[in-house]
Amino acid sequence: MSFLLPKLGSKKEVDEAIKSVAEKVLVLRFGRDEDRVCMQLDDILAKTSHDLSKMAAIYLVDVNKVPVYTQYFDISYIPSTVFFFNGQHMKVDYGSPDHTKFVGSFKTKQDFIDLIEVIYRGAMRGKLIVRSPIDPKNIPKYDLLYQGI
Repeated sequence: MSFLLPKLGSKKEVDEAIKSVAEKVLVLRFGRDEDRVCMQLDDILAKTSHDLSKMAAIYLVDVNKVPVYTQYFDISYIPSTVFFFNGQHMKVDYGSPDHTKFVGSFKTKQDFIDLIEVIYRGAMRGKLIVRSPIDPKNIPKYDLLYQGI
């Protein structure tokens, strides 16, 4: 389903999306089109993109084509999903040590829709971090990897 969503293929395109998407949540899915878990997430993103079109803009970013942001956001597991609102990086407390990104695929479309609604409402109130509405058992568990320490 990744063919249904717009792709950003360079740092310049990602920068432009971050700067230009206004009054909506910008969703950047970092991953690879041929990865099985990325395909599962892309299916959820594509199926919800129309319903969320007034609240969110969804883009796919290939980790190999934009290594600057892959390093900047410390993308060591794919897929990883990062959120912005009016150029500001939105953080979400998932009950895990990393609040900067969602790692893995969402279990259901409703989990993704609920998360976007919470980020949108929180951002409209000026918050930079919001608490995840997703049931903790539906959030993939992983260990943080510290490279180069």
